[in-house]
Amino acid sequence: MSLFTIADLHLPLSKDKPMDIFKGWDNYVKKLENNWNSVVADEDTVVVPGDISWATYLENSYEDFKFINELKGRKIILKGNHDYWFATHNKINKFLEENGFDTVEILHNSFKKCGNVAICGTKSYDITKPPESEQELKIENRECLRLENSIIQAEKEGFEEIYVFLHYPPIIKYGKYNINPVMEILEKHQIKKCFYGHLHNLKTDISINETINGTEFKLIASDYIDFMPYKIM
Repeated sequence: MSLFTIADLHLPLSKDKPMDIFKGWDNYVKKLENNWNSVVADEDTVVVPGDISWATYLENSYEDFKFINELKGRKIILKGNHDYWFATHNKINKFLEENGFDTVEILHNSFKKCGNVAICGTKSYDITKPPESEQELKIENRECLRLENSIIQAEKEGFEEIYVFLHYPPIIKYGKYNINPVMEILEKHQIKKCFYGHLHNLKTDISINETINGTEFKLIASDYIDFMPYKIM
């Protein structure tokens, strides 16, 4: 049993919004499918930290979830900033169950088990600027609470190996706000590995792919890793 991750699938099967107009995204859906099924086995787990479907509403995301469900392995998905279809936990679980999408699970204000590893995470928020409104501050606080709650739940279950998955990067090169609540949570709980998406090839020059303060950071946006799920263990 292996653990993989890949973010930012941006599937256009439920809404006509292909990414092919961007450099490096030619025929990306077929490339993703071929790459995924070439390395992932049915008994493996793949974590997908956000920006999964371009669908606006959950009921319109059927084709994208059908595509994901038919890929090999167990999938654990998180919300990204473009996942407008994301509804309540109960509504999503009902949608998955009613459509027989039994290989897909939602990670939301919780944690998941994969062997002796706890999979924790949340969408997080844009750390490149301070909150500019009460609403943005509310979102920042909410995402930090969700992240820490996810980690604490895993710790209470006795997991020592905890991996964190975020959509937004918690740190970037030359970032003015690299000392932020998310980084403080990772350091406080001694998280050894953190995987994130959101930064595409046009912005990967600011990505961090190294160990800082004991945490190994890795960008796993799909175009950055050439649509090949990244094998963690």
